[in-house]
Amino acid sequence: MIRTLLALDGALIRGALAFVLATEDDIDVVAELDRIEQVGPAIRSRRPDVAVVDSELLGTGGPAGSLRYEHSCPLLVLVDARRPRTLGGALHARSRTVGFLGNDVTPQRVVDGVRRLARGEPVVDADLVVAALNTESPLTLRETEVLEIAADGAPVVEIAARVGLSPGTVRNHLSRIAAKAGARTRIEAVRIAREGGWI
Repeated sequence: MIRTLLALDGALIRGALAFVLATEDDIDVVAELDRIEQVGPAIRSRRPDVAVVDSELLGTGGPAGSLRYEHSCPLLVLVDARRPRTLGGALHARSRTVGFLGNDVTPQRVVDGVRRLARGEPVVDADLVVAALNTESPLTLRETEVLEIAADGAPVVEIAARVGLSPGTVRNHLSRIAAKAGARTRIEAVRIAREGGWI
């Protein structure tokens, strides 16, 4: 029996995947979690053979620290192919094996991925590899910083104060960002940047 832990954001998706996995004769779902800080303790106490983890929970670095310990089980990370930078958090997790699948794959591919990781076989979605190779952002570091703050809904004056620039310079940055993204509005620029993995 493959003891499997699920750490996914969204009760509906997590519940549906738990149901699919539980219908398999050789898979037992031992925990369902929605926060990354729960994963490390649950792995230690429940001793799963495989953990299926949402890359959004891992983030791009820091939160993966919850998984940094010697006896981590293999991780199957579900990644949004539109945001391949989220692979970064998973790559910081010290696990014996890390597999990657798009979060839009069929449930059967997740079932297959769990089985393969339990056998110590690699699991890599070719589409994610292609997406990760095409994530070079056209934005400068300063433009990225400005857009990340703007993405939180901050007005121009607040962005200017936080990055130490004049409001006019921030507006110029936002105009250049919109042009590079091919966007008509700041909201559209944020959406395009997120989908492209720029922020």
